[in-house]
Amino acid sequence: MRNKVSIEEYLAFLSLKYDVDSDRLFHALISAQRCQKARCGQLSIRCRGELQDKLVFLITNDQKVVAQFRIPEEFLGKGNSPIRNLEKTNVMRRHLIEKSKKQQQLNIGDLRVGMKQVNLKAKVLEITKPILVVTRFGNYANVANALIADETGRIKLSLWNDQISSLTVGDIVQIADAHVSVFRSERQLRIGKKGSVRVIENRNFVNLKTDAPRQIGKQID
Repeated sequence: MRNKVSIEEYLAFLSLKYDVDSDRLFHALISAQRCQKARCGQLSIRCRGELQDKLVFLITNDQKVVAQFRIPEEFLGKGNSPIRNLEKTNVMRRHLIEKSKKQQQLNIGDLRVGMKQVNLKAKVLEITKPILVVTRFGNYANVANALIADETGRIKLSLWNDQISSLTVGDIVQIADAHVSVFRSERQLRIGKKGSVRVIENRNFVNLKTDAPRQIGKQID
C-alpha cells in the first residue's frame, strides 16, 4: 500500500477496480477474520494471522496476488462499512479517470502511430494465411494479419497463434488495450499481453467503409 493512503481509501480503490460492492468487501474481511477465508465477487480473501497487533490479509484474483496488507482489529469492529462514499477522494478520482481513459472507444480514423491502450469496435474484412515465424525469444509462432474496418477507415490487425483461429471474415470484434505501430510504412494495430480481441454481437454497427480503396492504413511519409 502506498504511503499517505488510508486503509479506507485503499479498500475503496480495490472495490472500484474489481467491481465489488464496498460493503460486501468490508464484511468479507470480517468473515475472513472469523473463518480464515472468504470470497467477494471475483476476489478471494484470506486472513493470515496477526502481526504487531494488526491482522494480515491476502487478497487474490484467480490465484494471482492482488494485495497484502495489515488492518488494526478495531477497524473491523466499527459495524458499518467505513469505506463507502470515498469515491470523491483524490485516490478514487485518479482511478476513475484512468479507468475512463481505458474504456474510451476510438475510431480507426482517430488512430496515430504510438497510441496505446486503444479500444475500438471493427468488422473483419479479410484474414491472411498464417505463416510460421521465429520470435525474438527463439520460439515458433503463427502470425497473420486481419484487415478490419469501421465507418472511419481501415487498418491491419496483427494476430498471433490462437487469435487467428478465433476470428472469421464478417465478425464484429471488440479490441481492448491495443497499441498502434508502423510496419513497412503502414499503421498496424497490435495487441499486447494485457490486450484482447473478441467477437461481439452488435447489429447497429453499420456504415463500414467496405467499398473503400484497397489501401490498408495510412502511408507514412
